[in-house]
Amino acid sequence: MSRMRDLYTQEVAPALMSKFAYKSPMQIPKLNKIVINVGAGDAKDNAKVIDSIIDEITLISGQKAVPTYARKSVANFKLREGVKIGVKVTLRGEKMYEFMDRLFTFALPRVRDFKGINGNGFDGHGNFSMGLREQLIFPEIEYDKVDKIRGMDITFVTTATTDEEAKELLTLMGAPFAK
Repeated sequence: MSRMRDLYTQEVAPALMSKFAYKSPMQIPKLNKIVINVGAGDAKDNAKVIDSIIDEITLISGQKAVPTYARKSVANFKLREGVKIGVKVTLRGEKMYEFMDRLFTFALPRVRDFKGINGNGFDGHGNFSMGLREQLIFPEIEYDKVDKIRGMDITFVTTATTDEEAKELLTLMGAPFAK
């Protein structure tokens, strides 16, 4: 078992149970999945871009990433339906906890002038999304092999029903929210 899963079962779940006065242990919010998404608008001109992003995201997440395709043709963006325009990966189980641990303990503290995660990324239903400006904060990425600095969106999908419950869950799991 990973360190984060142990943390959840031994500390986080009992703390949430007492704070929100749940009647059943099944009401305690859990982390369902983490989705990492990278959009690459310049990929429509160069197909090799998607391959390099897939390699980087696979290194970061520990799971094979898949390309995403344009759903509609947009003439203003010179975009055709079915063209690869991004990469995503959905993490569950052990890999999800492992990625979360590395994100909170290694990657985010490497961000220059890091003061904490902005707490405004909740959607009203207990899910949290955040963006990163560059992939270089992850120790797995070698600076010399990066063709272009790219950002990514990371979404934490929880079973929480309110943003307050989700924020408490992520805080107890180690998310460094700004004060």
